[in-house]
Amino acid sequence: MKKDNKNKTNFGFKEVDSDKKADLVGGVFDTVSENYDLMNDLMSFGIHRLWKKVTIETSGIKSDFVVLDLAGGTGDMVKLMRDKISDKGTLILSDINASMLNEGRNRLIDEGIKDIQTAQIDAQYLPFQDNTFDLITIAFGLRNVTDKEKALESINKALKPGGKLIILEFSKPQNEVFREIYDLFSFEVIPKIGEFIAQTEESYRYLAESIRMHPTQEELKDMLEDCGFTKCRYENLTNGIVAIHSGQKEMIDV
Repeated sequence: MKKDNKNKTNFGFKEVDSDKKADLVGGVFDTVSENYDLMNDLMSFGIHRLWKKVTIETSGIKSDFVVLDLAGGTGDMVKLMRDKISDKGTLILSDINASMLNEGRNRLIDEGIKDIQTAQIDAQYLPFQDNTFDLITIAFGLRNVTDKEKALESINKALKPGGKLIILEFSKPQNEVFREIYDLFSFEVIPKIGEFIAQTEESYRYLAESIRMHPTQEELKDMLEDCGFTKCRYENLTNGIVAIHSGQKEMIDV
């Protein structure tokens, strides 16, 4: 649901001015970019790569698709999609954070993946014509966006009629005991590991807090519908530690 006060938003458990969040989040990812995959390993018990594979396999991607990966981080999603896109298609790696984008681009080049496009993009203001993309993906990035509704509306415009949005994001574990154990691990253990490995307990604490402030599975589904998507659904993975949400841009009646 849309918030009444658009001048304020959440940065972890803190309430901050909306126009300050992007810089605050940028500072976090400048700090963790070199250890981002390790952070995901810690927060997902090492299975985020499997979740990403499942996400791509269920996306309906085709070889001639025009695909945009938002908040692409270190390039994991693009790497998984590359072999599924032919020279008739287009694959764009994007991220709002220059440090993350450079890390992802360099890793892909090191692995011999060079024929993709890269762009520094804010998901709230996609710089593309309407009806451009067959598929837009965002993995572990939506929770860091200042105005999620604005981003979803921008994504909807950029998709072709019938085009699909796939969101992979940490969510709400369904088992109460499991959720309590996971919260304890997230808030007490991960920040300490972050301090030891990356000398930044605060950044890793924000990342744990941002998961808890993210909409639940049903709330995000409702948000997709409110922003104009149809056929909205989600699938829980690993008891709801993460969920795959999907929505389609409405077809044009003829």
